[in-house]
Amino acid sequence: MEAPADLIAIRRDLHAHPELRFEEVRTSGIVADYLMTHGYTPHRGFAKTGVVATLDTGRPGPSIILRADMDALPVTERGGQAHASRHEGRMHACGHDGHTTMLLGAAAALAVAPPERGIVHFVFQPGEEGGAGADVMIREGLLERFPADACFGLHNWPGLQAGQFGVRAGPVMAGGWRFALRLRGRGAHAAQPHRGTDSVVAGAAFVQAAQTLVSRRTDPLIPAVVSVCMFHAGSTDNILPDGAELAGTIRALDRGVLETLKDGLKDIAAGIATSCGVEADIRFHSPYPVTVNSVPETEFVRGVIRALDTDGYPAAMTDIPPSLASEDFGFFLEARPGVYAMLGNGEGSAPLHAPDYDFNDAIIPRGVAYWTTLARRFMARPDEKGRSHDNV
Repeated sequence: MEAPADLIAIRRDLHAHPELRFEEVRTSGIVADYLMTHGYTPHRGFAKTGVVATLDTGRPGPSIILRADMDALPVTERGGQAHASRHEGRMHACGHDGHTTMLLGAAAALAVAPPERGIVHFVFQPGEEGGAGADVMIREGLLERFPADACFGLHNWPGLQAGQFGVRAGPVMAGGWRFALRLRGRGAHAAQPHRGTDSVVAGAAFVQAAQTLVSRRTDPLIPAVVSVCMFHAGSTDNILPDGAELAGTIRALDRGVLETLKDGLKDIAAGIATSCGVEADIRFHSPYPVTVNSVPETEFVRGVIRALDTDGYPAAMTDIPPSLASEDFGFFLEARPGVYAMLGNGEGSAPLHAPDYDFNDAIIPRGVAYWTTLARRFMARPDEKGRSHDNV
């Protein structure tokens, strides 16, 4: 099935005009305008640029949230396509342009052929990339203003066959923290290091020691990672700098392991401060919870995927392994049961966050069909309204 021309045009327009977290003014305007042309009255303002639209069938039944993220990344695009980013240093390198487009297509389809009962909330979320936009929307009262019995998210997945779905119960994306370490020593001439305290050596020792946390302080059966991604120090080649700044991230599929990694980095920083004679200040920020799919909703989603027409697509579903990437949809799944599923972007697709990545327009109809089928089948389930959320 070919993607409708209007949806391809929207996707490529969004790709050409990417906007970073909480700056999605143009994007949210396009989303709101499209929704209004299909009979919705969009609500704007959650987390600055978020957009929410509701399809109320007028018949009592469950309520659900279908969520798409809208923000781009601070990446300079190297793709040569005509719809490549027109803005240096900004790019849709994670496919949020495609996620937004697929949910818009579903909103339009469901407006024409709505579920038999219940309420569907379409949530277009800003700030997923490091801004925890989901958490911001929830703290601003999203779930009180738009109550939901369950929440569902969908992400494209390079390396998975185009149009194939991946889903699993339990942890599917890692929780994570970002950290920043500031070291302060005493500068000196490079030929007289004994007259100073070398913050570069202290920083290098921190990087090396941090790598022992996963191998020696956490359960080897629970995936985890510590990555130092920035190391800034010095301004010339013959002066030992008086300070250094490092930054990175920790990720794990278990909340307890994340706390172990945090405590370990604090211990390492304190130890290096003592052994190297520097001051060390380590701070943690931007926490994302583990994204955990609830078991009953995962089984429901498996049924949705099996129900889809697979003509022209590969085998419908695979039990995708968990990823140590983090995703702020975990905030939704802490508050409500639900599922975060993957949709194959193609085995030859460039990886997420790469400068040559592009969303595969051929999977747009597949995503639209997933959302519409999910909404209709969820509303057809018996005894869902008021069901316990104890399985979160």
